Amino acid sequence: MRLLSILLLPSLALAYEDPAPKRYDLQARASAIDPQAKEHPEISFAFTKDGKPADLQHACVDTRVPDQGKLVIWLMGHNQGLFERVSSYGLHAIQVHYANGWFSQLYSGAPPADDLYLSKIRLEAATGEDLSDKVSIPKPDSIMGRSVAFVKWLDRENPQGGWKQFLTEDGKDLRWEKVILSGISHGSTTAARMAKQVKVDRVVMFSGPRDQYEAWQSLPSATPGKRFFAFTHVLDDGWENDHYCRSWQMLKLQDYGPLVNVENTPPPFGNSRRLISDADVKGDAKRAHSGVVPGGQAPKDEKGKYLHEEVWRYLFTHPVEQTGEPVPADPDCRMEQRKK
Repeated sequence: MRLLSILLLPSLALAYEDPAPKRYDLQARASAIDPQAKEHPEISFAFTKDGKPADLQHACVDTRVPDQGKLVIWLMGHNQGLFERVSSYGLHAIQVHYANGWFSQLYSGAPPADDLYLSKIRLEAATGEDLSDKVSIPKPDSIMGRSVAFVKWLDRENPQGGWKQFLTEDGKDLRWEKVILSGISHGSTTAARMAKQVKVDRVVMFSGPRDQYEAWQSLPSATPGKRFFAFTHVLDDGWENDHYCRSWQMLKLQDYGPLVNVENTPPPFGNSRRLISDADVKGDAKRAHSGVVPGGQAPKDEKGKYLHEEVWRYLFTHPVEQTGEPVPADPDCRMEQRKK
């Protein structure tokens, strides 16, 4: 009976056919693997920057680890440390080249009259649907389009990595119910906006979401609220200015547990979806913003070990059915950001 129960565990349901199991780190340019991919220099979405490739995409899978059957799509620049960790959890991971340079060009910070202004641009960048008159991003150049093209390439180039499981039977799309959308900063916000529209397995949001003048966070969601997980540092200016807490409350993350400081609460962090840190970042707001993911800015202990290893594992692997107790919305979080 014990052997049977082990065989039926979901984490062991998918096996690799790899004669020499190892961690694979792969990369390919979006322009090289898909002839339909185009540049959009008017919004700083190009294949090269300063004479160097800008469209290099990364992927990671570790065939030594039991396959969990989930694909992380990372939005923002490649983070090898994060990829090494999620692959060690049994997750596949890709980072795709997507349109994010438009933000500083099209939006100066003044509140637009349309409280779905950024929403339309983010969704067009994510899905390739014609939603905004400010950009023109067709499907092959969207997050969805480039993710499909990349996974198809990975299936051809690294079949032992088990990438085919993420493609639909006809090979034309991804099985989005197997996808974990994740990102930091702009990528965190875009991941959350996309997940409101497209049902995915989970959303992991680092230092975000922002869009403090927007209303999309309150729109009906294709992805259930309990599948959104967030983590930020309290010295991040997005937290200090109530941008993140506003988005978290509009996403109704308070329905799944209280705000939890990970420095004071051990895993599983009250099963909450709202995690914060006040770890020492030398009072640097920029370090606080980027230090919630593996890298040079992330806080470490006296032995040089990252403080947040268990936080990262929790965010990507905690069972979504296990939630904290609902709590009231925080009355001190400033929800109306248009007023000074």
